[in-house]
Amino acid sequence: MRSDGSNIATFPLRRHSQTQVGFERRELEPILNLYGRMVAAGHWRDYAMDMGRDVAIFAAFRRASERPQMRIEKRPVDRNRQGMWTLRGEQGQILKRGHDLAGVLAPVERKLLKLVSD
Repeated sequence: MRSDGSNIATFPLRRHSQTQVGFERRELEPILNLYGRMVAAGHWRDYAMDMGRDVAIFAAFRRASERPQMRIEKRPVDRNRQGMWTLRGEQGQILKRGHDLAGVLAPVERKLLKLVSD
């Protein structure tokens, strides 16, 4: 109790604060660059981002009312195992997994090149 008659209550500090996984600017640049080129080619029209405690997801849609055609997931927990980047297809299947974002985006890049050259 203080001399002026008021009480001071202390609250314990959180030792393990819940952090949120997100995308850094250098990670978002290649993703948004690819998204812009797919929009220009007429294959994607919308995107969504979800950032949670364990995973950050970038999803690209043909139409907003459908399932995402492609999802890029960042899971830092898997960094030392198979890599923190995962590319998932429309049905949720894993298309590519790795430590390097450019390598994980490569199948979509190849698809874009194929679409342009046809």
